[in-house]
Amino acid sequence: MSKVVCFGEVLWDVFPTHKKIGGAPLNVANRLQALGNNVTMISAIGQGKSGSELLKYIKDVGIDTSCIQVHNEYKTGKVKVMLNDKGSASYDIKYPRAWDKIRLTEINKGAVKNSDAFVFGSLAARDESSRSTLYKLIELAKYKIFDLNLRLPYYTKEVLVHLMNKADFIKFNDDELYEVSKSMGSKYNSLEQNLMYIADKTNTKHICVTKGHHGAVLLYNDKLYYNSGFIIKVIDTVGAGDSFLGSLISLLLHKVSPQEAIDFACAVGAMVAQNEGANPVLLRSDIDAFINPY
Repeated sequence: MSKVVCFGEVLWDVFPTHKKIGGAPLNVANRLQALGNNVTMISAIGQGKSGSELLKYIKDVGIDTSCIQVHNEYKTGKVKVMLNDKGSASYDIKYPRAWDKIRLTEINKGAVKNSDAFVFGSLAARDESSRSTLYKLIELAKYKIFDLNLRLPYYTKEVLVHLMNKADFIKFNDDELYEVSKSMGSKYNSLEQNLMYIADKTNTKHICVTKGHHGAVLLYNDKLYYNSGFIIKVIDTVGAGDSFLGSLISLLLHKVSPQEAIDFACAVGAMVAQNEGANPVLLRSDIDAFINPY
């Protein structure tokens, strides 16, 4: 069992007809916990019903909530989710919210120091308060995993480069890889060339790029590993990349081969996309049957 700390937004994804609990680092934490890891969430919620319901859910799924702060002056996170006819999501992320104001404390410093891995995203750095806390916690982490979530207007090249330079593992989707590598001066056109460009510029040995229904590619200790994706009927894509990352991290931390890890992670991401919401319950037996149905 690995100890993993996830830092950043916990919130409500509000769809046209319903709402679901979400936030990229919480979705990652949820999948890590479901796969048997010991997971702590560092975040903040507001007072009131929406915050207490969110906190109860996180406790009920087994994630350690001792590092989730309650703020009087800021509301619990909320995102308006809009789906197109193919199930792809766009987001209206409310600001400021409680998770923008995560304070540095002895308890969250201790959690990061004692963890095997520390997971954080770019969205959690949109506000100076949480960004300052994140920058300090990164210095205490053994293995730093950076999940880019480029949501305009909530990122800058300077912050992204800083976080990439600190990370031991970086996860992009293909659009994010091309945008970031171009902003850093890449003239390459292929995905693999841009991936290696980022690896060289940031001195990062572990990088993963997701490619939607075409699967993903993983750079792990100078070798590339591929999965070409799975055929599914997409319900919505919310949280699919987060569950992919949580699954990939879990297997790599448990020393499973990179090829087996990326195959498993792509399967989990696909299964999430063919369900509603970011955190469907997926049994290990169902995941195995999805990968190898015969």
